Amino acid sequence: MGDNSAFFYGTLMAREVLYRVIYGDERLTPVTTILAGNLTRTPAILHNHCRHKVLGDDYPGVVPEVGHSVRGVYVTGLSDADMFRLDIFEGDEYTREKVKVKLLVQDGEKEVEGEERQSETYIFTAPEARLEKTEWDYEEFRREKLWRWASTNEEYEEVDAAVSAAAAAKKDGHDPTGGRGIFAAAPKKEQEETLESAV
Repeated sequence: MGDNSAFFYGTLMAREVLYRVIYGDERLTPVTTILAGNLTRTPAILHNHCRHKVLGDDYPGVVPEVGHSVRGVYVTGLSDADMFRLDIFEGDEYTREKVKVKLLVQDGEKEVEGEERQSETYIFTAPEARLEKTEWDYEEFRREKLWRWASTNEEYEEVDAAVSAAAAAKKDGHDPTGGRGIFAAAPKKEQEETLESAV
């Protein structure tokens, strides 16, 4: 079980997309069923941020904005290898940052804010002109666009290539990301351990 947590507010709220990124397939195998059993998913809210559609794409971006809130999913049990894959998937339009989220719990028939948790999320850092000033709708994504994100979608090519490179790098001990993602500041021993767990 991993020690990392993340707050997802877009396509990664869908189990199918999350599993495709971190396990390489949206369908669970006996092994990935065990790994997925270590994840916990809890509805949560991120305050003082706003979610917008990314212009011309199926996914959203979140940016800091006082007075707004974003509903999403708080996931625990993510491994370093999972975070490696997630960093590659999110690419250079996003930066992983520490945030505080409030868990959402049922109180009778209504949902209320519960405990606060520290987590990480992907903040949109590309030019603001890339964002539409409209809210991204998760239910609309599931209903109308999730089919586009099947396991052969080009959105996963970088993740698959990075994982393949990590496997090859085990033989010659170099950083397959060229300094991107978790390898940027990690000492060589940590890089080797991460490469070992990424494949």
